[in-house]
Amino acid sequence: MEDITVVFDEAVAPEDRTAPVLIEGLPGIGHVGKLVAEHMIQELGAVKIAEIHSIYFPPQVLIGENGVVRLCNNELYRCSGEKGAFLFLIGDFQSTSNEGHYLLSQVYVDIAHKLGVKRIYTIGGYGVGHFIETPRVITAVNKESLSQLVIEAGGVFGDGEPGGGIIGAAGLMLGLSAPLEIEGICLMGETSGYLVDPKSAALVLEVLTRLIGISIDPANLKERAGEMEVAVQRLLEQEKKSEEELSYIG
Repeated sequence: MEDITVVFDEAVAPEDRTAPVLIEGLPGIGHVGKLVAEHMIQELGAVKIAEIHSIYFPPQVLIGENGVVRLCNNELYRCSGEKGAFLFLIGDFQSTSNEGHYLLSQVYVDIAHKLGVKRIYTIGGYGVGHFIETPRVITAVNKESLSQLVIEAGGVFGDGEPGGGIIGAAGLMLGLSAPLEIEGICLMGETSGYLVDPKSAALVLEVLTRLIGISIDPANLKERAGEMEVAVQRLLEQEKKSEEELSYIG
């Protein structure tokens, strides 16, 4: 097995693999990026055009509903319509090693360059360690000329946020795409980091769709966000009750 293998669906003609925009939504904090990208793929009817396998993914197989296993992979989807063509990068995992993060991100960027991508959007979560009533969408770009565009769409540039930079594909793809003259915008929805966060994902989706000029029904995400709000409220009430009981004992 090669370190990284990219296999395109031979049934998809080369001209049906290209697009000017790639949206990355690999697993990460709060699964914000994964929720956004998978929702868009479903709503837009995107089809899978390639699979990516790598020894840098966790050493395991995933078990399907029928009990049949498969290797972990990442996948490339594409859709096209009146508003243009879009590529989506989603998958099971990111790399388990620092070296793998660099090598896989370089492959993702090289694929984008080969398929004619002019702008990459990377989507992720920004974990703040506590529940937030109104999350912000923190942004970063690889060219200063993109800043005003992002602000007008509803993104904000945090003062020194994220403090530790952007880890993983969401950050590296911005840095590695710049030498190839590919524009890069990262959208990070604030999230507690404790749970899968469809509320943050819905807000990121709003900013992203303004940027790419399309309309996508967020109903499913908002419905899941409502369910999550109820679950979070229960957690907070349980936490408060526990604190009151401990205070009484003390």
